[in-house]
Amino acid sequence: MTTINVINRDGSARAIAAAPGLSLMELIRDNGFDELLALCGGCCSCATCHVIVDDAFASQLPAMSDDENDLLDSSDHRAANSRLSCQIAVTPELDGMTVTIAAED
Repeated sequence: MTTINVINRDGSARAIAAAPGLSLMELIRDNGFDELLALCGGCCSCATCHVIVDDAFASQLPAMSDDENDLLDSSDHRAANSRLSCQIAVTPELDGMTVTIAAED
């Protein structure tokens, strides 16, 4: 089981467990983090699943697509480690990763 630490917008954190195969967006949404809207359902056509990935894991993620980069450019809250959680597959290598749900645009 892979454990992901999620920090929500009020700063509280919770560790959630997932079997590999889910997207990070599905994992966060299905565990009751309502502030992660994920309006497009994971199709990489909005930026409502925007998260900030902890520095320790940012380099372990797959490369960002041009579409993901363009969508993140539309956010006023983009950071160096911003990613769309729908584009990150949960894998055993991500065990212990911390992500922060980005402020809403």
